[in-house]
Amino acid sequence: MDIRSVDLNLLVIFDAMARFRSVNRTAEAVGLSQPAASAALARLRVLFDDALFVRTGSQMEPTPRALELAPAVHAVIEAISTQILQPAAFDPATAQRSFTILTPDIGEVAFIPRVLRRLRKEAPQVRLRALALPRQAAAEALESGTAELAVGFFPDLQRAGFFQQALFKTSYSCIACARNKAAGPRLTMKQFLAAKHVVVLPDGREHMLDAFLAEKGMQREVALELSHFMSLLAILPGSDLIATVPDDIATVLERHIAIQRVELPFKPPKVDVQQFWHRRMQHDAANKWLRGVFHEVNRRGAGEPLPP
Repeated sequence: MDIRSVDLNLLVIFDAMARFRSVNRTAEAVGLSQPAASAALARLRVLFDDALFVRTGSQMEPTPRALELAPAVHAVIEAISTQILQPAAFDPATAQRSFTILTPDIGEVAFIPRVLRRLRKEAPQVRLRALALPRQAAAEALESGTAELAVGFFPDLQRAGFFQQALFKTSYSCIACARNKAAGPRLTMKQFLAAKHVVVLPDGREHMLDAFLAEKGMQREVALELSHFMSLLAILPGSDLIATVPDDIATVLERHIAIQRVELPFKPPKVDVQQFWHRRMQHDAANKWLRGVFHEVNRRGAGEPLPP
């Protein structure tokens, strides 16, 4: 017998007949009319070349062939019901797996810590891996499943095939060493453009602020380019450089080194911080749980600063 020629719904009818031994009760149990259940039983008899269930008094008693088949058919129905048709489950308390999060070093210091504290309580055996990738590689990693989420500013992922969820809006702060007297509490536009700037370009990306200034026909004096925001911990102290960085980075840095915030001579652009995932992960239970944690612990209202 070729399984491709078998209507597996007939096994549901067989299993119900084996349990209830009544066409009427079988029809009621599986949601069919009595004639439809009788027709299904007729097809089963043809399929197995056996009467299967024979009326004896008020019941339909199984034949020896039906008694032989009943345990195997019931096991198949149970397996389909409990293992295949049940929604995928993810239990963070017992899960032992690793998740890869795409985020620059700003995410490692601003987003990951609160997520990690949550995991220590609710998912002690879950591991996180934070990874910084160029934009195109980030899209490929999400598409292939080698990464579960991208968290931060990823404008290239705002396209078909990806889902996104807003976490908060942020902007830029200008900072300098606290002993840098030339910086002052506020800079004019002329002073800002002429100052010596240290610029951080994670993964070689362009700086949004430079694009913003270029649209206005202005260009600042860049003395140093870095790939990591945390390098500013060693660069700024004792230097005459200034840096215009995301607000969260300014907050993290001033927790560790003596810096001053310098008022910018213009209103800096806003940045949408979001989390992204590929559509193939939209209904994955583990991914839904992970992005739920990231959203819950990292979402903020307008103007709300980075929490401790």
